[in-house]
Amino acid sequence: MSTPRIAFIGGGNMAASLIGGLRAQGIPARSICASDPGADKRAELETTHGIETFESNGQAVANADLVVLAVKPQVMQIVCRDLGAHLQSDQLIVSIAAGINCASLQHWLGEQAPRAIVRCMPNTPSLLRQGVSGLYANAQVSDTQKQQAEQLLSAVGVALWLDEESLIDAVTAVSGSGPAYFFLMIEAMTAAGEQLGLPRATAAQLTLQTALGAARMACENDLEAAELRRRVTSPNGTTEAAIKAFQAGGFETLVQQAVNAAAQRSAELAEQLGK
Repeated sequence: MSTPRIAFIGGGNMAASLIGGLRAQGIPARSICASDPGADKRAELETTHGIETFESNGQAVANADLVVLAVKPQVMQIVCRDLGAHLQSDQLIVSIAAGINCASLQHWLGEQAPRAIVRCMPNTPSLLRQGVSGLYANAQVSDTQKQQAEQLLSAVGVALWLDEESLIDAVTAVSGSGPAYFFLMIEAMTAAGEQLGLPRATAAQLTLQTALGAARMACENDLEAAELRRRVTSPNGTTEAAIKAFQAGGFETLVQQAVNAAAQRSAELAEQLGK
């Protein structure tokens, strides 16, 4: 597959992370450009990644095969309505904005021609190239374009395809919002360690390294998390006492309720932002 020409609309953190990942994969700077209204942001992208930048979105997309919409959801409608007149019918549109569905993007970009649109939900660890993204392609997206979109998101982590766009809400609830759940756990474990008498810095380091080690064990093992947990949990031991306390407090049910709440809110925001 030949290297596509990629234009980023918006040069914020996620766009910069994707650009950095692509460059690290060997994608040449000449194949990437970006637009952003901020002169400082444009200068930073040029200096860091060696790419060409534009103040005008229209100039950025002029020769692109793939257009990445990387602006905030609140301004997406305005950006798309202005951008539509500058797009070609064969360009792939990739949106990494939360809560904006394909139908809204198609409408805002102009109804004169069906657009090939891939909607993505990356998460913040993508900034460290340790992210995971859910991707959905509408009917106009070709196999080659799906490969291009997958290459784009794989530059910052794992890319997983979805068969139904509605599943983006579930992805948002599990992985999009998920880092915050683990941060909350880290906060709570650090505080608990401090209450037991550990210096805060020590409690924090113990918690962070344990979280990192446990995640790597789960990622690099063929066993499911439940089996890994059982292997750590000796009968009548310290771990079993802690697990029983979690379960007595309804831990699994609480997690389910939290993820469901996030998915429901994702659907609500999509409806509000798409109007």
